[in-house]
Amino acid sequence: MMHFLQENAVKKAVKIIGGVTKASNLLGVSNGAVHSWVKRGRVTNIDYAKKLAELSGLKVEQVRPC
Repeated sequence: MMHFLQENAVKKAVKIIGGVTKASNLLGVSNGAVHSWVKRGRVTNIDYAKKLAELSGLKVEQVRPC
């Protein structure tokens, strides 16, 4: 059975913003937090998810999938 990798929207959002450091500074979190989100492929905290989506132009549902 083939599994297709879903695009990591968090990684895309961070790249659009300008990288991990810039994203972490704008969101008021550590670089480690952003790296963790990218690794998981989702932002669990709704407030950070909304802000990341707003800054990157993506939808909240993309950075915080169910």
